[in-house]
Amino acid sequence: MTDPGRHRARFTGLPRDVASLARITRGLIIHEHFAAIYGVPISDEARKAVHVRRVEELLDHVLRIDARDLPEKRPPGARVVGNCRHFTVLLVSMLRSVGVPARARCGFGGYFLGDTFEDHWVCEYWDAAQRRWRLVDAQIDGRQRSAFGIDFDLTDVPRDRFLVGGAAWTQCRSGEADPNRFGLSLTNEFGWWWIAANLMRDAAALDNTELLPWDSWGGMPNPDEVIDADRLDLFDRLARLTANPDTQWDELVELCDADDRLRIDGVVHNEIRNRDERLW
Repeated sequence: MTDPGRHRARFTGLPRDVASLARITRGLIIHEHFAAIYGVPISDEARKAVHVRRVEELLDHVLRIDARDLPEKRPPGARVVGNCRHFTVLLVSMLRSVGVPARARCGFGGYFLGDTFEDHWVCEYWDAAQRRWRLVDAQIDGRQRSAFGIDFDLTDVPRDRFLVGGAAWTQCRSGEADPNRFGLSLTNEFGWWWIAANLMRDAAALDNTELLPWDSWGGMPNPDEVIDADRLDLFDRLARLTANPDTQWDELVELCDADDRLRIDGVVHNEIRNRDERLW
């Protein structure tokens, strides 16, 4: 999903520092749900780009709108329409191209609306100097920082402000957090099913299959579905493995490949379009 493919040459000469690459990413994409704060109307045709999964195709859209070099910041109305997942996978692609280990993480951001944790994606990258993984939110610019009152370094998002899917699941299972605070205020949907879904999407992303926020497959629960005991056990295990994926990588990959409730066989269901779509 993050391979730039035919646009690889466009990454030549990109800066290596994370903050600069995040700034370039923000200059190429506009979030479909925040376009109004920039005074940009989104047409139905432009909105179709939110269903793009591969970075190569995302860059097709970027360059079709404005063919200049990627570091050239586009005005908001000349950016491709996307969402948090698109900011994330594009930044991951750029970081990998300059030799910085990076991966997409799916979970929940606790820095948007009151005490809720909103469906969100961020990039996780390896800080070689500090010998640790750091979270960076490539979506948030100055306007959004001000609008949401964000007061922390967006290239080092605190782990209690963004929870990967497994962390949210574990906290709710232990009673530390309320599952009804996790979901999406825009659609007024919250609860266990959404947490389990993002846990599965996070595990898939760790295995280099970064899907859309509304893609579903396998044993992913339906809205308001009561999750059976077998899947509770499965999600408990998946949450444990995704908490520290580097130390449990083989077991995580084996589980996701072997269990048909988690395995992606090349087709997912696009819930917004209400149709199955082939990935490869």
